[in-house]
Amino acid sequence: MSDVINKTTGPIDNSHSPNSSYRVLSGGAVKFTSGFWAWRQAVNHSVSLKHGYAMLNKAGNLHNLKMAAKWETGKYRGMNFSDETVYKWLEALAWELGRSADSELQTLADEVISLLAAAQQPNGYLNSYYQVVEPERKWSDLDFGHELYCAGHLIQAAIAFKRAVDDERLLKIACHLVGHIETVFGTGKKEEACGHPEIEMALVELSRLTGEERYLHLALFFLDQRGKKKMQGLGANGPEYHQDHVAVREAEGVAGHAVRQMYLATAVADLYMETGEEVLLDTSQRLWKDMTRGKMYITGGIGSRYDGESFGESYELPADQCYCETCAAIGNFFWNWRMLLISGESRYADLMERLLYNGILSSPGLDGASFFYVNPLMLRNGKYVRLSTNPDQEHKTPGRPGWHSVACCPPNTMRLLASLPDYFVTRQEAGIQIHQYGNMEISIPLDKQEAAALTMETEYPWNGRFKITVTASADQPWKLALRVPDWCQSFTMKVNGKEINGSLQKGYMTIEQTWKTGDVLEAEFAMLPFLVEPHPRIDSIRGCAAIQRGPLVYCLEEHDQPQGVSLLDLKIDPSEPLTSHWQAGLLGGVMIIEGTGYQPDRSDWLEDGLYRPLRQGSEPHPPDRKVKLTAIPYYAWGNRGLKSMRVWIPHSRMS
Repeated sequence: MSDVINKTTGPIDNSHSPNSSYRVLSGGAVKFTSGFWAWRQAVNHSVSLKHGYAMLNKAGNLHNLKMAAKWETGKYRGMNFSDETVYKWLEALAWELGRSADSELQTLADEVISLLAAAQQPNGYLNSYYQVVEPERKWSDLDFGHELYCAGHLIQAAIAFKRAVDDERLLKIACHLVGHIETVFGTGKKEEACGHPEIEMALVELSRLTGEERYLHLALFFLDQRGKKKMQGLGANGPEYHQDHVAVREAEGVAGHAVRQMYLATAVADLYMETGEEVLLDTSQRLWKDMTRGKMYITGGIGSRYDGESFGESYELPADQCYCETCAAIGNFFWNWRMLLISGESRYADLMERLLYNGILSSPGLDGASFFYVNPLMLRNGKYVRLSTNPDQEHKTPGRPGWHSVACCPPNTMRLLASLPDYFVTRQEAGIQIHQYGNMEISIPLDKQEAAALTMETEYPWNGRFKITVTASADQPWKLALRVPDWCQSFTMKVNGKEINGSLQKGYMTIEQTWKTGDVLEAEFAMLPFLVEPHPRIDSIRGCAAIQRGPLVYCLEEHDQPQGVSLLDLKIDPSEPLTSHWQAGLLGGVMIIEGTGYQPDRSDWLEDGLYRPLRQGSEPHPPDRKVKLTAIPYYAWGNRGLKSMRVWIPHSRMS
């Protein structure tokens, strides 16, 4: 293993990547101090990670590895990719230990790393399923075996331990495994790719960490194996399920299994940053345009079909039968982070914000010990066909399940929350860019080894006001760039009380001056609730509106509506104002939104059944009843037991 060239960055390090507009900060340069995200991180630390360890024991993931290490005997439990859940959890543990030392979590890390070292075979191979259940079939089922997929998550966990706490034990295990992989795969060897992309982006990051170009070349090799249509697909889903339907550089749009597509797209962006191959960037931009213009939900969620956990056609975005897997949203977040670093364009940070507050945060419960796998935008009568991957849980859980038979999503959420500050701020030689907002402290590296420091105070996302105070600064001019969110219609900024006027560049307001200790920047993004309408080609929600305030998408939950009101019938009146009210005692403290709606009298349908001749507007019909509607942030739904819920609400212009 080569000497590590950078020990202190977050999940990715593009500080030496030649094709980047922005660079990541060093690890620990951004710290949440209080408020919305600090609370989420605290719950992740004190509850989620320990809950995850308990579930890994209960579900058998650690037992499987102990059998591979010959520490235990028994029956293998779970899926053939059960190791990946352990690796994601370990990665979360690493980032959390780097953020906040904890002897109990450190003991858990030591235990599991020692287990992995014992389970690894002398030639470097490590996969509990194929060591215990089918040792004669190693590397024989690239479609569904997930061996390379699991290896990718091991690599990412190893990188996290090295960067976060300077612990190389897991890195040695991962590099030993990659060394074995290199003896199996390559030109003139096994010329195939994994049915689930993941190892590609992990290898790029391993190359960044170690300086070893051979890891980058192996990532490119795996990328080039796709599109040969060798993989069998799943059921009615063809090779697009495995991202094998078209050569990567020739893909016209997102397709197939949504998580697989996102992890592959992330790798494509990573590889562009390192190689500068313009076709890879063109492909990334083409896929992004296809996704955002026809295949993405208002929450940023993706994957409209249960069948194959896949993308549908453009505008095929049903609210009540959407899949929107949590891992797909997180993969989308990772991809947009790379695209932001490459381009410096705020549209990628805007989508990251949408995902973070809506499509991702809807998964973990407020208790930190329950998780949605699927994130629907409508729930009928408190029942849903699939809130869990486990059929036995689907109609038995009163809310989010505590774990899943395929538990990829909970630790994915944990590792993102543990490393979240690393996604808020970037740098250029001439200054820094703030992409996301929260109460935080920021240490800023500038030219010539000079440094500066800032604090941000805000109640974001509940209001759009924030104050940035310079607590240390170099004696030289530098730029402070602030993203103006895409939902913001008007804003003000002042430095030391003097209003700043200027034009946006790539969606950022940039202020360049010689900043001094004690300088204060105050800003406010106007944050009023508003209604969103969907593209008219989205048949399933035509004639509906959604409520949004700031970055938060809202929903109606049956718990909050007047007695006797059915969300299946309710309409919202778009001509009436929406008002916001803070409720400190509700769902951990939320801003609710109230509006005016109508409950139609459907009694005239009792005798008509499901269908009848279309009535003309002049024909009499029962009057609607005016009611008050109360909306909560979408991320908070399902925390009071499952009742009906909907994001898209028919408006009063529809019958």
